[in-house]
Amino acid sequence: MNVFANRAAVMPLAVAAALAFAVPQASAQGLFDMLFGGGVRHNPEGEFPPPPKYKPKPKPGTGGGTRISSPSYYTYKADRLVRVDFTALMPKPQPSAPQDAAFVPSVTGNAFAEAIAGLGDYELYAEPDVAKALTAYYSANPDFIWVSGTAPNSRAQDAVRVLGEAASYGLTPADYTVDVPAAATSSATPDERLKELVRFEMALSARVLRYAHDAQSGRVDPNRMTGYYDFPPKPLDMEGVLKTLAHTQEVRTYLESRHPQNPEYQALRVELEALQASEENEIVVDPKLLLKPGETSPELPKLLTLIARNLDDEMGGEFGEVLARLGKSEIYDPELVPVIKAVQKRAGMKGDGVIGPRTVASLAGTSKADKIGKVEVALEELRWLPSDLGSPRVFINQPAFTASYIDNGEVKLKTRVVIGRTTNQTAFFYKEIKQVDFHPYWGVPQSIIVNEMLPRLRNDPGYLDRAGYEVTDSRGRRVPSSAVNWGGYGANIPYSVRQLPSEANALGELKILFPNKHAIYMHDTPQKSFFERDMRALSHGCVRLQDPRGMAAAVLGTSVDYVVEKLKHGHSTENVTRTIPVYVAYFTAWPDMSGNVEYFGDVYDRDTRLMQALDATEAVRSPAS
Repeated sequence: MNVFANRAAVMPLAVAAALAFAVPQASAQGLFDMLFGGGVRHNPEGEFPPPPKYKPKPKPGTGGGTRISSPSYYTYKADRLVRVDFTALMPKPQPSAPQDAAFVPSVTGNAFAEAIAGLGDYELYAEPDVAKALTAYYSANPDFIWVSGTAPNSRAQDAVRVLGEAASYGLTPADYTVDVPAAATSSATPDERLKELVRFEMALSARVLRYAHDAQSGRVDPNRMTGYYDFPPKPLDMEGVLKTLAHTQEVRTYLESRHPQNPEYQALRVELEALQASEENEIVVDPKLLLKPGETSPELPKLLTLIARNLDDEMGGEFGEVLARLGKSEIYDPELVPVIKAVQKRAGMKGDGVIGPRTVASLAGTSKADKIGKVEVALEELRWLPSDLGSPRVFINQPAFTASYIDNGEVKLKTRVVIGRTTNQTAFFYKEIKQVDFHPYWGVPQSIIVNEMLPRLRNDPGYLDRAGYEVTDSRGRRVPSSAVNWGGYGANIPYSVRQLPSEANALGELKILFPNKHAIYMHDTPQKSFFERDMRALSHGCVRLQDPRGMAAAVLGTSVDYVVEKLKHGHSTENVTRTIPVYVAYFTAWPDMSGNVEYFGDVYDRDTRLMQALDATEAVRSPAS
């Protein structure tokens, strides 16, 4: 029996509830997005988010302004550098650290022991974990890595070259600079030369470790930037790095292997190199231009020049005469509106004839400097992700408003998505897809209950009963909404609310779960019109899919016909039996599968915040010796 047959009475009640509030149709869609939206702060694994433990009821009137706030952004604080303590390396009657059992002293071992005294007053600053690794490694392995005889060896030369090429990865070469000793001269005594070499040894090891860390994990810790970022640590055995480098001649290969090895990273590097070698855009249009028919702007002729330059035969035949006649006009003449609409539609936009930032970006692109900034940010963000992104995988790029199912290097499915509003932002993280729910329940997040439902419930306690929702107490017992004294609660409500499966359910006909602390998942939506918009940051935080059936079929490894058949039988769940990572990502520069990099707007202004964090990191590192 169809799941909706049992609840046929629910829909008239829901309609009656909306009418009872006398909400005009034009504004009804905004009623909690008609109570349709992504979940924020509830457990996505269960249909019923557990309510908070009961707390004493506040005094009447004290909870009216209570809200549950979204995650915040933080002022980024980079790790302060510490002075490396070389006293642990100084000769002692009983060494504090035993030598590595596998350590075999070289012919330079005695020279190293003699050189240690030259570190007594040496001020080398490094990150705390780097400083710790240096003293631990050289205590157990008292010998040079980078010096042979009286000069830097080939290992050192390779390492210095790699560090000097840091800019090709979007890194800052100054962060890894090391003064290389000049060739030995007769004016320097053996002791002076040895002192110079041992200091070079330590400085190069410190910067190599910094480089290896930055290449593998990035220069900033994303989780310190905002609660919207959620990335597991990527541990690096720094002593192991030095051990490896001490026993290999393939220094370049090893250091370059610390970087992500996926094609996307390589494509971004190629794009960065091309941008750095290119000239600035010949025609630069104000990226914030907003122009409606009848209005005037000196930026308009620039835009029309770009349009005329790129006309194909079809558009040239239709609009060539108009552009030739009005191409120098600063007035947005009504005759130009069809031209702009055609250009917008060709770029995949709505085609409303209003010239805004997205229209400008599609025609004029972004400046060279902006593109370089976006690519450098993208390279940094990719270092937060696994080196191997996995196959198959689902990749959601929030600034592009798209979700893709990728298998064996091919995009098998690409669909438009709606993401969180700027006040309910979608987080940036990755997990594994676990389950598909057909005709799901919607466990209403506490944030929506408190921020959006509670003000209405204080005046109309029975609203949820009429609108197709279930209310349960902390023991899981059903409670009539009308029996709850909603006015007595603030942010801690000891009740859970869920919406029953129905045609009007906030999640539509299915959702795709990948358990995470942000309670974000992919789902269908009744609000299909949102997918026609160019700017689709419109949800409460979850990711709404234009083609949910296609995505469900892809992750389940089945057909859309199978999904349609499952939907005929009401509420059910099915586990995803394969390992499929999902990246809920945020990249304003991202390559397609052919390596062509596309650029997108910074909808949440996160690139700016990341650049500020990178600046904070550079400020800490700049005084390093």
